[in-house]
Amino acid sequence: MRQRDDMTFPFEEYERRLSELRVRIAQRHLDAVVITDPENIMYMTDYQTTGYSFFQALVVPLEQEPFMITRAMEESNIIARTWVERTRPYPDTGDAIQMLVDALREFGLSDKRIGYERNSYFFPAYQQDFIHTTLTDGKLLDCFGIVEQGRIRKSAVEIELMHRAAKATEAGMKAGLDAAKAGVTENDIGAAISSAMFKAGGEPPAVMPYVTSGPRTMIGHATWEGRTVKPGEHVFLEVGGCYRRYHTAMMRTVVLGELSDSMYKAQEIMKKALSAVHETVQPGMTVSDVDNMVRNIISDNDIGARLITRSGYSIGIAFPPSWDEGYICSLKQGESAILEEGMTFHIIPWMWGVDGDKTCGISDTIYVTEDGCKSFFTMDRDFTVKPEQADKTLVDISEARQAESSDKSKSKAKQSK
Repeated sequence: MRQRDDMTFPFEEYERRLSELRVRIAQRHLDAVVITDPENIMYMTDYQTTGYSFFQALVVPLEQEPFMITRAMEESNIIARTWVERTRPYPDTGDAIQMLVDALREFGLSDKRIGYERNSYFFPAYQQDFIHTTLTDGKLLDCFGIVEQGRIRKSAVEIELMHRAAKATEAGMKAGLDAAKAGVTENDIGAAISSAMFKAGGEPPAVMPYVTSGPRTMIGHATWEGRTVKPGEHVFLEVGGCYRRYHTAMMRTVVLGELSDSMYKAQEIMKKALSAVHETVQPGMTVSDVDNMVRNIISDNDIGARLITRSGYSIGIAFPPSWDEGYICSLKQGESAILEEGMTFHIIPWMWGVDGDKTCGISDTIYVTEDGCKSFFTMDRDFTVKPEQADKTLVDISEARQAESSDKSKSKAKQSK
């Protein structure tokens, strides 16, 4: 390892991660592991690039020095960002997997027990097939999850860094809440959020903000498409701030007009669910316990809404196409994973289909502490209500009805005299 003091975390953090990974390698009776998931490579080395669609791998032997296989253009990221000293780049005209095979042979690993991430998005089946048919003297074994066992619990320095991501999240959300008004486009709101996030020190997130309004809030994972927000509608926002690839996320809702009884009930139910999380969540609970608690609160409503997803997911390091670590751990029914100190979750007790045609959300990103949990955020959870943005037609109708009702009352009063 090349010791340096200009990485995201202190050098000792990477030494700890490597040491703990090697313990797990030994426990699985492996001689080395081939890590291809971009988040896992970054976790181990601080390496990152937007060019992760090209094959890249970190090989960690049980005893020897680790080495990396990357496209030649990306070798500069190894040199500039990481502690890795041994690198074997391949040219654009070369064969990435052949380079990996050659390097395993070069370092005496081709006849050993090699673990690889069989379920990695970035190690497709045809590449795995090539290794299986080429390294016939060794034994290839699935080690998917071996790095994630370390990632699931964040260290104190990771929690501290996620607080910086949270500042970008809050800045973006505040800007989005301010920008949401009748007559602007969803693009305008998205631009305001993005600008504020980046000005607050945020970096490009794994997913750009979700911005939908009115009927479009019922479309899952939709975001801005140029629609003009109308008076009296509501706007759903979900923002994930990023710093050094670590993310925090939150949902909020804007009501352009008066807060209806149904939307008020939705607001209070989601707040109740989040309060229950902060009062109850602690190490030792199962993720299913948490999901059941949140789901029962959300389900107990008379406004037609439901929670159609898991109630939360692990969050931390992420590259596109997603900001969550839900494949490592999610809050959902039937899961037996135990909460531990240092775990971080985006809690999403959102309500799908209020009155049948509206989706709204209030969410929180938390970290599990020694005896409970804490939020990364300080923002108010209530809906942002802008009564002056009501549909004027509806206001005129309401005022006319009130006037008509007042006239009838006066007429009855005169008749009674």
